[in-house]
Amino acid sequence: METTVWLLQSDRAGDNSQVLALGELLGLPASRKRITYRSPVLLPKFVAARSCNLLVAGVDRRRSTPLAPPWPDLVISAGREMEPVARWIRRQAGGRTRLVHMGRPWAPLEAFDLVISTPQYALPERDNVLLISLPLHRVHGARLAAEATAWAPRFAHLPGPRTAVLLGGSSGSFVFSPGKGAELGRLVNARARAEGGSLLVTDSARTSEAAFEAFRAELTVPCYVYRWREGAAANPYFGFLALADRLVTTGESVSMLAEASVTGKPLFIYDLAERLPAAATGWQRLRARCRYHALRDRFAKLLGPAYMQRDIGVIQRQLVDSGRAAWLNRDESHGGAPASHPVTADDLRALGRIRALLARPQPC
Repeated sequence: METTVWLLQSDRAGDNSQVLALGELLGLPASRKRITYRSPVLLPKFVAARSCNLLVAGVDRRRSTPLAPPWPDLVISAGREMEPVARWIRRQAGGRTRLVHMGRPWAPLEAFDLVISTPQYALPERDNVLLISLPLHRVHGARLAAEATAWAPRFAHLPGPRTAVLLGGSSGSFVFSPGKGAELGRLVNARARAEGGSLLVTDSARTSEAAFEAFRAELTVPCYVYRWREGAAANPYFGFLALADRLVTTGESVSMLAEASVTGKPLFIYDLAERLPAAATGWQRLRARCRYHALRDRFAKLLGPAYMQRDIGVIQRQLVDSGRAAWLNRDESHGGAPASHPVTADDLRALGRIRALLARPQPC
């Protein structure tokens, strides 16, 4: 009987991308299962992740893909909202479903058959933990070639060199404010104007309207601007990666960093880290500490295990120190990425571990 796989999909594009990348890598029949929560509040999700009695608390079943037998052999998940759903599925399957989680789980590590994680989470070395250098991604030579063919006519009128600008949003200590949006817009616009080039711009699910509009207001050079929409059929993101001469990305998304870094194009990181000036007032410091994302991170560190600490700077420094990227708003040195290749060492390690997992006898 053929192995079946369920790919859990949330409202987080970066998590979904990693799950889909691993599903594509496996090459097995896979079904996408969209899961939507009724509330964005953190506490119910945290409780659900830690408690076997509340595994699917908060899930909006009317707006989610139905989950029903036959249960899959393997579930791949990413993000704190999806892991309790994965554990619930295994319970319904009588423990026979294998669970692979991408990133950092909130539940104990032993709740999963395999956790595939990256350096910013500093997970401990264990038999069921695979540490890879960058998140798995969907950027490979064949996809880039196909996207280049599809999108080249749309961008033909834009002068080169073309710079793709990939906008993320606020996450923890990384805050994409309107002020930063305006600064980033000025930086990329000035370089494109000096070179006589153009910009390929996309925002993401996390980009706030205020930050995007502040960024957009600074652009005077020729550009193609795409506003992200969930489920849109004609998303030019991979076309941007294929046809741009260089890439600029905000630094809070490890998924975007991973995808941009393997294209072989010069990559520049715009640092979103929230750093208050030395002369900041007490009120400014208090306001920064009370922002939602800052409070969420402190809550996670207080109640979660030691590996709930997250340092995306590890990934950024790794890319810059290796010469695969350069800072946009720290220095003006050029950074480049090595030539992309269809399958990375991380891909092969992840594939080997999951094949070994599926080859093990199932529990009775």
